[in-house]
Amino acid sequence: MLLNVIKIGGNVIDDPQKLDKFLLDFSLLPGNKILIHGGGKIATKIAEKLGIETQMVEGRRITDKPMLEVVTMVYGGLVNKQIVASLQSKNCNAIGLTGADGGAILAKKRPVKSIDYGFVGDIEKVNSGFIENLLENGVAPVFAPLTYDIDGNMLNTNADTQASAIAVGMSQNFEVNLVYCFEKKGVLLDAEDDDSVISEIRPDYYEELKASGVIFAGMIPKLDNAFAALEKGVKKVTICQAEQLIEAVKNGNAGTAILR
Repeated sequence: MLLNVIKIGGNVIDDPQKLDKFLLDFSLLPGNKILIHGGGKIATKIAEKLGIETQMVEGRRITDKPMLEVVTMVYGGLVNKQIVASLQSKNCNAIGLTGADGGAILAKKRPVKSIDYGFVGDIEKVNSGFIENLLENGVAPVFAPLTYDIDGNMLNTNADTQASAIAVGMSQNFEVNLVYCFEKKGVLLDAEDDDSVISEIRPDYYEELKASGVIFAGMIPKLDNAFAALEKGVKKVTICQAEQLIEAVKNGNAGTAILR
């Protein structure tokens, strides 16, 4: 049975018109589907208004206690519920979730090594049975990038990582198609040229692209998670523009294909 796991992020989240078009396309996808969303730029803006400094390392947010409160409010509240309300208006029965809801995604606080990421979660377990029950009842889960630990703490979790973990967890009972959507047409050879899309990336080529600086910052965790998903049972991974969602799912010839 096919399951489409879709992650939406980047500037699309900040653009009401583009987000609305994307959510319409998502609502039109047939069958089982899960949506995972980011929202980092909105959290950054609200943190700034509150006088809370944002720190990023290699595309990942440092989450101290004040920032944890901000991302919990913004990701789990504002962004998540706006997306769910929009999907309901498009006849897509959706439910907004964090990893804590239904014990969906258990994580542990990332140990401090060279960098202290703060209250950031490394995923330990996906409750695939709970998520499958929602799908069986015709509900599309919409996950905010938040998880929880066994001590009852909320943890900020990279949305790309979360999408990969959910895709892997669900691959036991589904043929999973994982699609990362954002504002670009795929992974680009030249960040300033939207038409320089790399049609496919395999592990060796990925290492070359990183070494040469073509791929950097936020694209690194996205691709790391894409390859991890393929290694653990996900059938297909695509990185594409939000406007290409239907084409990527139905025809499989949009954006950048990530291959083993």
